[in-house]
Amino acid sequence: MRWILQGIGFFFVLTIIGFLIVQLAPGDAVLSMLKVDTVAVTETEIEALRQQLGLNDPIWQRYGRFLGGVLQGDFGDSLMTGKPVMAELSKAFPYTLMLASTTMAAAIVITFVLGGLAARFRGSLIDRAVAVFCTAGAAVPTFWLGLLLIDLFAVRLRMLPSSGLSTPAGLILPTIALAIAIAPPYIKILRNSLIEASGREFVRAARARGVAESVIFAKHTLRDSLIPLVTMLGVSMGSLLGGTVIVEVTFGIPGVGKLAVEALARRDYGIIQAFVIVVGMAIFVINMLVDLSYRLLDPSIALKGAESA
Repeated sequence: MRWILQGIGFFFVLTIIGFLIVQLAPGDAVLSMLKVDTVAVTETEIEALRQQLGLNDPIWQRYGRFLGGVLQGDFGDSLMTGKPVMAELSKAFPYTLMLASTTMAAAIVITFVLGGLAARFRGSLIDRAVAVFCTAGAAVPTFWLGLLLIDLFAVRLRMLPSSGLSTPAGLILPTIALAIAIAPPYIKILRNSLIEASGREFVRAARARGVAESVIFAKHTLRDSLIPLVTMLGVSMGSLLGGTVIVEVTFGIPGVGKLAVEALARRDYGIIQAFVIVVGMAIFVINMLVDLSYRLLDPSIALKGAESA
């Protein structure tokens, strides 16, 4: 029930933000729609379009119409293509979701391999090498790393495509670029969590009872270390849905990030409004799933929630 109420409240906040994007945007949306820079129009035509769009009505009436359209999934037509906004977003969203999913999967693999090695060989050369990787990965801009990968694997070695998703191989370079950029904080969190968990009382007690190290790691150490990591992964998965803009533009991926950049450049406000609301609600759902996963990883959280209720 709590999540439903929060979701409804968050949805209305997003609709207000989306509505205000048009109201507070610099310039005149009507002039942008009429393309006055390339086509001669009269004041009568401008005023007629204002009247048709209801822009002369009180702001509360305009918001009511906008909200009614959003509830029906209607954001109007795109100024760039003339097609319904939701059709354009529906066509672009799967590409972004695919990129975000492969990136998160690659980041998880990198995190568990490097974070586990750094914790297992704490203070060794391996631990220091992982620390150098984390520093470099966090410091290098994603677009620059993407250009380096294109130059090496697409231009010099000709092993992978430089842009587009005409083949599944087109996902490899953008996935690597994004995964290297987001993995460093996860690696540090997992390393520190594993080291902290390995010294806890219940782990020492399990060792004293002769429980196998593999069982201790899987049932106690790793599980106890996952909660802070899951929190970070959930936040990052949500941000990836709206934060893949640079990589999508660099690699020519027709996702929602690239679509939003084009919409901003052309003042296609319907696309921007839909982007804010749809991506915002997707992030909310992901955070809800992360919160629910805590109860599976640590049953005591569910018990505390039941007691407080």
